[in-house]
Amino acid sequence: MKTDIEIAQAAELWPINKVAATVGITETELEPYGYDKAKIVLDEAKATSTKLGKLILVTSINPTVAGEGKSTVTVGLADALAKIGQKAMVALREPSMGPVMGMKGGATGGGMAQVVPMADINLHFTGDFHALTSAHNTLAAVIDNSLQQGNPLNLDPRRIIWKRALDVNDRALRHITIGLGGPTSGVPREDGFDITVASELMAILTLAHDLMDLKARIKRIVIGYNYDKEPVTVADLGVAGALTVMLKDAIKPNLVQTLAHTPVLIHGGPFANIAQGTNSIKATKTALQLADYVVTEAGFGADLGGEKFLDFKVPLLGKTPDTIVIVATVRALKLNGGADKNSLKNEDLPALEKGLANLGQHLRSMARYGVPVVVAINRFTTDTDAELASIEHYVVEHGHAAYPVTVWADGGAGAENLAQALVETTQQAHVFNPLYDFSEPALDKLNKIVQEIYGGAGVELSSKAEQQLRTYAKLGWDRLPIIMAKTQYSLSDDAKLLGAPRDFKIHIREFVPKLGAGFLVALTGTILTMPGLPKHPAALDIDIDEHGVITGLS
Repeated sequence: MKTDIEIAQAAELWPINKVAATVGITETELEPYGYDKAKIVLDEAKATSTKLGKLILVTSINPTVAGEGKSTVTVGLADALAKIGQKAMVALREPSMGPVMGMKGGATGGGMAQVVPMADINLHFTGDFHALTSAHNTLAAVIDNSLQQGNPLNLDPRRIIWKRALDVNDRALRHITIGLGGPTSGVPREDGFDITVASELMAILTLAHDLMDLKARIKRIVIGYNYDKEPVTVADLGVAGALTVMLKDAIKPNLVQTLAHTPVLIHGGPFANIAQGTNSIKATKTALQLADYVVTEAGFGADLGGEKFLDFKVPLLGKTPDTIVIVATVRALKLNGGADKNSLKNEDLPALEKGLANLGQHLRSMARYGVPVVVAINRFTTDTDAELASIEHYVVEHGHAAYPVTVWADGGAGAENLAQALVETTQQAHVFNPLYDFSEPALDKLNKIVQEIYGGAGVELSSKAEQQLRTYAKLGWDRLPIIMAKTQYSLSDDAKLLGAPRDFKIHIREFVPKLGAGFLVALTGTILTMPGLPKHPAALDIDIDEHGVITGLS
């Protein structure tokens, strides 16, 4: 059986202008990056069109080591829609090289439901992440230079919150000391690195409507506090223009294709466990202006990416999903039910039925938004008919429909039943019901997320977090939307607590204001903004031969 990269390397790709033409993108709207990828800038008429296609949001149960295949289903579903005669596009996030070289792998789907060129997308692609990393670290350098050059902004070095960034999983850089080496080497202080996808600039890039909105958001970034404990922003430093210049190309969406030549916009990639976890508003909006059906995904499970898409991105996008698809697998549900990870190929109905509670919580949390919800069962060859029937019965009992799909093996043909169903569900009238109003106090918003989305009892704040909220209330920041930074593996903030726990509390240790992005990040449990590598990182398995053929990339 061929690996994902072998399938991708054997694919016959269309030239990117041919892919673009299928959705009406002209050559004057393309900025090619070689043969098979390009950035796009729509002309004025298309860019201001108010006619939007149907939006399908793909999310999932909590991820496990068994795999759920959310990206694979997203890609396969779009191919299925095209296969049944619909004008479809995909809108995805760009992969981070940290996880690609670490444990998670890439984010271009798998098997016969992939986005190509797979290796390019998972590695350097069109340079967006490099531009973001450079802009982020330019800001860090300007901050330290301001300290060195007499500190005109009266910055307190102990209260600088803008770290440095790198698109690598490197735990050794989480906490560092800089400025050593004497008076000419800067002001000594504690610092650290975040992974690039945790940068506020990444979040901002995916939220900005245009260059001027990007610059305005960059100006609002809080980089720290002065000795009077007042916030200091990028506008105070005077470098918003320079940072915007560095991102002038990165703000343009990237066009590629699936193995079946369905057009795909890949743009931006904030992590869903430490940011909003969605691709850019610009890319999603562009796809909606070009296609009749747009399939997009939100990072990790419905408790993280799904909730943030619906409560944070939707108001800015100005378009609610017309259907939500929750991806589940028999294997992952059995793990959630206590099955041993080494015996997932064996039929285990008791474990499966116990693990279905995790799916049930996500069904309830997504259905509360008022949007039609369906379940896609990403079928593995070892799944038994009895196991599939158990899931379908459970979903129907909860008032929804479930559709087994085999897109990894069959591409779009493996999801035609789901595609046909979505054509019908997306036509249903619905009234979107957001979880909270932005004007509600931060504590109320936090408790609603925990109680209604996670199924827990509420939040508990550390003394530091309590003090921060009091300060934010005085500054007017407590009315910002909330972005929970939480483990993706559990509905709780304990990664080992699987299934659907109840009566737990989410511990919030501190908040980080992201005024440029327009939200407050609540850091929960032991969540980290710079991941580390596992014992056996994927980098150990990746290689290249004398002909430039890459192996081991997934």
